[in-house]
Amino acid sequence: MSDTSVHSIPGTTEPELRDYFALLKPRVMSLVVFTALVGLLVAPIPVHPFLIFTSVLFIAIGGGASGALNMWWDADIDRIMRRTRKRPIPAGRVSEGEALGLGIALSGLSVMMLALSANLVAAGLLAFTIFFYVVIYSMLLKRWTPQNIVIGGAAGAFPPMIGWAVATGGVSVESLLMFMLIFIWTPPHFWSLALFMNSDYDDAGVPMLTVTHGNDATRTHILAYTVLLAAASLALAFTPIGGPVYLVTALVLNARFLHGAWRVYRRTTEAATADAYGVEKRFFKLSLWYLFLHFTALLADAFLRAIGLFGGAA
Repeated sequence: MSDTSVHSIPGTTEPELRDYFALLKPRVMSLVVFTALVGLLVAPIPVHPFLIFTSVLFIAIGGGASGALNMWWDADIDRIMRRTRKRPIPAGRVSEGEALGLGIALSGLSVMMLALSANLVAAGLLAFTIFFYVVIYSMLLKRWTPQNIVIGGAAGAFPPMIGWAVATGGVSVESLLMFMLIFIWTPPHFWSLALFMNSDYDDAGVPMLTVTHGNDATRTHILAYTVLLAAASLALAFTPIGGPVYLVTALVLNARFLHGAWRVYRRTTEAATADAYGVEKRFFKLSLWYLFLHFTALLADAFLRAIGLFGGAA
């Protein structure tokens, strides 16, 4: 890695609290927090509100620790990519050594405190999630294989399983399907981004599918994974945590997502360039709502069951 002193970089400033917070990737952390909370709340075993608060807090800290360690490792390519060059390390506001120290400290704190407040299964899943994101994805996969997003997507898919484990102390079909929903959603989500940010990955030498196989192959992969995603999404509707709200939401969203993927698939590079990748950008934005609304629907059905409006699966 490069020199870890912020003072060795021209134009650097003293770090502020917000710079350290930015290391935790707060936007990614918000997804971690939300899906973990839903996994916890839809579980069949009620959990005390204080345990819910502390567990989600430690899961969030663990997710932030992963972000800090990822930024430490990726500091060199973050300086190259337009999308990331304003992050605290490449911008010279925080040193790589500080990011490494913060990430390690928060990792240990989050896992230890989750073990003490919840259970060892949840803490073990959190520890594995941090390890998977930092070592398996960031260090081993991201720069070496175009399947980086496919395999590495598991790191972002673990939070609902962790939340479920906080409540139940174990793993089940329901938590595995929540995992699969995020896991299969991740490739089309990031590949659609890569279609209109391709030069960034090319410049940084990251073997994203768009770089190694081209845009046409990426479009085909997006469509294929979207079909698989629809199947995983609908399977979750027919488990005990599914319900009418989730089923209707899944049907509508998957119809729109499949239509969007089909439009992306039918595109040519020339057409995409002519309209500044408008179709791809709309599909990417839809992908953000896709995941949020699925988990919101699970939460809505859990609430309806709690007030006794219905009791069975969809």
